[in-house]
Amino acid sequence: MLERAVTQKGVGFVELSNASPLLVVFLRHAGCSFCREALSDISRSRSVIEGGGSKILLVHMGDDAAMGVYLQKNHLEDIDRIVDSDQALYRAFGLKSGTAWQLFGSKVLWRAFLSGVLVKHGLGRVAADASQMPGVFYLEKGAVVRRFRHGSAADRPDYVELSSRP
Repeated sequence: MLERAVTQKGVGFVELSNASPLLVVFLRHAGCSFCREALSDISRSRSVIEGGGSKILLVHMGDDAAMGVYLQKNHLEDIDRIVDSDQALYRAFGLKSGTAWQLFGSKVLWRAFLSGVLVKHGLGRVAADASQMPGVFYLEKGAVVRRFRHGSAADRPDYVELSSRP
């Protein structure tokens, strides 16, 4: 599966992961407030992550044009990304569907209000498998060095810390 995964620029996942340290961010869908928040966080952290020698790869399962709107808004349209509509990469990295509590628990609803309404990332409509959990993986020479599997859809990883070299 990894050998077949290709970015919007035609670069293979394996090639990217072997070329330099790689921060792979698995998003949910363009309608997800937390994904919009993640893109904003990545945009703010991008210079530090890339300055440390890591590349960023976004993986999402929805419509690339819809995601492109938020990438452009966050000045991330040039970042490598893979559309994984059949969720094969998600499965390959052990990312599963969330439980009702992980997706709709009180923490998630509160954070959705904060992020979506107060911080104005917006509340969008479901644009892909809304039960899919996100995650972040840091790879060096194709091997996973560090990982963050969300305990809830509302978790907010520290992308700089995850991408820092051991």
